[in-house]
Amino acid sequence: MLIGYVGIEPEVKYYEADQAVATLRFATTEKGYTLQNGTHVPDRTDWHNLVFYRRLAKVVENYVHKGDKLYVDGKLQYRRYDDKKGIQHIVTEIIVENMEMLTPRQTMQTSQQQPANAGGYIQPQQTGQIEKNVQNQTSEIESNNKIMPF
Repeated sequence: MLIGYVGIEPEVKYYEADQAVATLRFATTEKGYTLQNGTHVPDRTDWHNLVFYRRLAKVVENYVHKGDKLYVDGKLQYRRYDDKKGIQHIVTEIIVENMEMLTPRQTMQTSQQQPANAGGYIQPQQTGQIEKNVQNQTSEIESNNKIMPF
């Protein structure tokens, strides 16, 4: 489970019989805190490669843009490839199985403009309570981190 922001416009490619795959860069930030001894630990931002398939990829193509806040969950996948110089690279990707859009969309006025539950997609008007629950859990975790000695 990750909550973060889309770093670039999604790239969508189509293959065999209208099947889609979308990829994008995704930033997550762990909030900084101050230890009991006064040492300040700064925010830390990590970047992730997200991959979406089929109907979820089409939702990403139509509704997700740079700067949008998302909740995603999925599984890790590792790929290896050799570049032109023969150097081997390992790429870590998150294959997204479920996504919730947390950025409100003012332009989506009617439910007719939004797709029905497409591979885990929850329509924006449904995310309010989910976002509150996630914020509560995040606050709980952050408060627990402040009292930990490391």
